[in-house]
Amino acid sequence: MPIKRYGVDESTGTGGQKLPFAKAVEAGGWLYVSGQTPMRDGEVVEGGIIEQSELALQNCIDIMQHAGYSLADVVHVKVYLTDARYFSSFNKVFRQLFADAPPARICAVADLVVDCKVEVDLTCYRDDRG
Repeated sequence: MPIKRYGVDESTGTGGQKLPFAKAVEAGGWLYVSGQTPMRDGEVVEGGIIEQSELALQNCIDIMQHAGYSLADVVHVKVYLTDARYFSSFNKVFRQLFADAPPARICAVADLVVDCKVEVDLTCYRDDRG
């Protein structure tokens, strides 16, 4: 199966800058979704950690669904928070989303390039796509 790239010409960052990477890449049944922040139309959406977490995760979901994957296909999630105090609030959002099929996950505190509270990426797998 060839490697398929999604959203190469659609990725824009703050201020409308063209980003040099795909929104997702699929290879051998695996889908790797690039890190998503709480951005809409190239701008960070203001709000607390709950609102920003919901949007960052929704951005991931939109990309994976466009590629033909579902929440049940998510096997691993990486979460980057700018403050360890956001951990419990992020977990509330995460738990609601993945209540039926929780994936493996890492959560770390880091400075982010984008001025927001959270960034999320995820990896999906579908045996029938390999």
